[in-house]
This record gives sequence, C-alpha cells and structure tokens, in this order.
Amino acid sequence: MEALHRTRVILFGVGGVGGWCAEALVRSGVGHLTMVDPDKVTESDINRQIEATPDAVGCLKVEALATRLRAIAPDAEIRADPRPFCPTTRDSFRFSDFDYVLDAIDSLSPKLHLIMDALAAGVRLYSSMGAASRLDPTRVRTGSIWESSGCPLARRIRRRLRRHGVDGDFQVVYSDELLLNHGQPPGDRHVVGSMVTVTATFGMCLASLVINDVITRAGAYPARRFIKGGADDLED
Repeated sequence: MEALHRTRVILFGVGGVGGWCAEALVRSGVGHLTMVDPDKVTESDINRQIEATPDAVGCLKVEALATRLRAIAPDAEIRADPRPFCPTTRDSFRFSDFDYVLDAIDSLSPKLHLIMDALAAGVRLYSSMGAASRLDPTRVRTGSIWESSGCPLARRIRRRLRRHGVDGDFQVVYSDELLLNHGQPPGDRHVVGSMVTVTATFGMCLASLVINDVITRAGAYPARRFIKGGADDLED
C-alpha cells in the first residue's frame, strides 16, 4: 500500500475507458493521479462514462471526475488538466515526473504521438486499444502491442510505428472479439457504439497493469497456493 501511495500516474483520456481506470487506481491506493482530457460531458456519454451524469453535462470531464475521486480518497493528489495532447502541447508534458503513462485516447494521431513520446522518454507505458463496437467483455486481453490480434486500431498503430522506425515494446489492452458490420453498407459513415460492460473492463485491465506492476516491483506479492477441488479440500 505504501508503494501504491507513492506511485505517480498520468492518464490521457478519461472517457469510457479512462474514467473507470482512474477510479480503480484511486480506490486501490495510488497516491497521485494527473488526468488529461479537454472534453466536456455530453448526454451520449452517460451510458458508459463513470463521471457522466445528467447534472454533469456540459462540465469538463476531468473536473467532474476529479471531484468524485477527491471524495473517495481525500488524501490522494488528484490533478485535472483540461488541455489536449496535440502538437502545440506535447512538449509541455514531462513524462519523467511520473512512474506510469497511461493512454486512453480515442483519436489515432494524438494516440500515436503520445505512444512515441512515452517510448522515447523511456517511461512505463500502458495503452488501451479499440473498445468500441464490442459486446463481449470476456474477450478483453492484455499483451504486447506486437503480439495483439483481432484489433484494427492496434494494427494501425503497429503500421505507423514501423513507418516511423519505432520498435519499442509496451503492454496494451485490446479485444480479440470479431467485429461485425451490423448491417451497415461498407464505407458508410455511422455512429460507433460502445457498451459500458466492455469499456469498463478495458479500464479495469488498464489499471490492473499498473497495480500489478507496482506490487510486483515492491516484492509485495504474498505466497499463493492454487488448490484443486472445492471448499472441502482447503487446508487450515
């Protein structure tokens, strides 16, 4: 718990994935969390984003979420940064001030540049891939960006990293669920829906990567035994 309290995390994107990740980190004891997102809460966010309520519509997502998290953990240092991560701001973020950089951005270009900057800085990076249009949370996986499969966004990220000569590895959260067209004609523009059961699972997995890494580095995993059978087989 002391190691978690000392941990400093910067999270980019507090939407359907990032918001749940932020709350899981704070509830698990992470002592410093900086959240970066310029968006405001809209009515369409209410189905899946933890800070989105009817009363919060029109408010900055980072501010609404920071208020919630401070009520949960008054001793935690929660910072809300409503700036976008873009060409004019990217140089102002000092990744060396943090133990972990988390990417929950849903736009390709800023996501790619965030990944490249974090890899160049040598910080521990965890990134969320595409959660939209999925229905099955049991298909959510974690693993190397280079070994992920079934995720079109991860494939596009890999292509662009190779194009920029970047071969560094990092862990991602992704889904290998087969995407269906849902009757939409090929090439038609349509709204991409998201289910809270899937986006929240992505967020929890993203937070879990941080928590497990912290306690592993602290040597805090207790000895564990895996016992076959039912309750009658448990030893005293």
